[in-house]
Amino acid sequence: MMKKPAFYRLGAVFLALCIWQAAAMAVGLDMLLASPLQVIERLISVWKEKDFVSTVLFSALRIGFGFLLAFMLGTLLAVLAGRFRIVENLLWPYVVTFRSVPVASFIILALIWLSSKQLTVFISFLIAFPVLYSNVLQGIRTADPQLLEMTSLFRVPWRRRFLYVMLPSIRPYLLSASSVAVGMCWKAGVAAEIIGVVKGSIGEKLYEAKIYLQSADLFAWTVMIILFSVLMEKAFLFLLKRAFAGVEKL
Repeated sequence: MMKKPAFYRLGAVFLALCIWQAAAMAVGLDMLLASPLQVIERLISVWKEKDFVSTVLFSALRIGFGFLLAFMLGTLLAVLAGRFRIVENLLWPYVVTFRSVPVASFIILALIWLSSKQLTVFISFLIAFPVLYSNVLQGIRTADPQLLEMTSLFRVPWRRRFLYVMLPSIRPYLLSASSVAVGMCWKAGVAAEIIGVVKGSIGEKLYEAKIYLQSADLFAWTVMIILFSVLMEKAFLFLLKRAFAGVEKL
């Protein structure tokens, strides 16, 4: 028997498809708004194109690398900031800047400094870094003060203090931040590819769909971006949970 949350989600999807179909029929022009059936047909056919795999890998590898770079550097710097107040103060203006400046501004500036192939990595990193850094630092700040005081009193080494007191507090924050950051990396990374018209990327496919008024292609590639983003998120969270489980056994 189907659970209620799954039933409600399917119902919401069905309602959205009905509204989409009704809107497509009202517009009456495929080039402006393709119907759900046309998008499904395009989803089936686009997998057969010879450059499909290379296009997906081009974008996915660069977005993934940008995210991993932000994950490692953001986590490391947050741990240092949690231990040394001066590190947090030195990083504060950069984190605020990364979090506040519009993505389009960073993309345009990056196009001046970097090649188009490096653009996706750079933008993905900039978008994910403040999310991961801020959440890990918040997790450290919420560690039990009584436990920290006890470990300090008994002169427990900082490594053991981090593993057994701070890490359990960081875990939910890091999982949540990683989930959000992966989706943001895909959004910002593909946006950078569109603005920079990065050759051989998913962003280039979306740009061509816009230029040639191919709305079925636009929706089909958008659906695939959502799928790839969810797959990357689930895979990374699975590995991260396994890593936490391994650390807890130490």
